[in-house]
Amino acid sequence: MNQTASDRVRWTTTDIDLLPENEGTRYEIIDGELFMTRAPHWKHQRTCLNITLELEVWSRASGLGQATITPGVLFSETDNVIPDVVWASHERLAVLLDEAGHLTGAPDLVVEVLSPGVENERRDREAKLKLYASRGVKEYWIADWRLQQVEVYRRENARLTLIATLLDNDELSSPLLPGFSCAVSRFFV
Repeated sequence: MNQTASDRVRWTTTDIDLLPENEGTRYEIIDGELFMTRAPHWKHQRTCLNITLELEVWSRASGLGQATITPGVLFSETDNVIPDVVWASHERLAVLLDEAGHLTGAPDLVVEVLSPGVENERRDREAKLKLYASRGVKEYWIADWRLQQVEVYRRENARLTLIATLLDNDELSSPLLPGFSCAVSRFFV
């Protein structure tokens, strides 16, 4: 018997709060579906750190916003994710940060670093792409430390559209981040 969408369990933020603390396990909910992942590979974490450092150095020089690693983003009770890296303008941060220090809406830029595995890639390339597009993220980067490339999606006509796949010898810049330019290879050192 096939389970219909209305029959399946829809997880909420409250449900996650009731789960036992488990060091190294990350819980996310997308459209009511629970995703659990283990602590990522060393190179995954280094890539997250390098991207955050590049964004934060530019942010401090420009004064336009802030970057951080693995913030909680609570779009709703059934859409609660922990992106690898986000950047938000100071104006958006002033509106989005709640008292618990979580974002309650879309940051300007979200970066996910791919982890090995079909389910992990499907989540980042499909479920999260759809979620971030529907919630108003302006730009979405998917970084792959194994292939040393970055896919850049930008908001066009209420969608996030793939506009470039950049390789390690390419430069990444963005109209969202005026004056930001970085060799993609710097993300993967």
